[in-house]
Amino acid sequence: MTMSEISRCTYHVFLSFRGEDTRRSFTDHLYTALVHLGIQTFRDDEEIERGNNIKDEIEKAILHHSKISIVVFSKNYAASTWCLNELVMILEHKKSSKHIVLPVFYYVDPSQVKNQTGSYAEAFTQHEQNFESETNMVQRWRNALKEVADIGGMVLQDRYVTHDQVPYGYFNPFH
Repeated sequence: MTMSEISRCTYHVFLSFRGEDTRRSFTDHLYTALVHLGIQTFRDDEEIERGNNIKDEIEKAILHHSKISIVVFSKNYAASTWCLNELVMILEHKKSSKHIVLPVFYYVDPSQVKNQTGSYAEAFTQHEQNFESETNMVQRWRNALKEVADIGGMVLQDRYVTHDQVPYGYFNPFH
């Protein structure tokens, strides 16, 4: 992907995250750092104007207005059908374009995401009960988690990461 391809987008980065888990912590800091670096970043609470359809705006941001998605996997990410639907859309877009996906595993092991164990297993037990007649959708969510867990990403667990420890090029694919 060239700089000219990236600069034609409204957003360089689309952030996907479970708001309850990380909005006022990691994701807020990540968003601030990206914006500070001059990286146009879509975050739902900052970019969607009141009165606009949230689902439509997110779909446009993923499919038409961003080149990169950073997906922050947290303990309760899989409990959100909204997050899971975003993830499916992001991965489908990746298959049909040059869309880049960067997973961040925030206090979650990638194997937990891939194999849907721990809190991810609990979430899917609930989804299977709530969506008995929509088993294809639940399977698409499972497949998306398996697929994204195999993409090289960043695992943040049990340690404080300083600015100096995070490789600059990791979150700045334009560099």
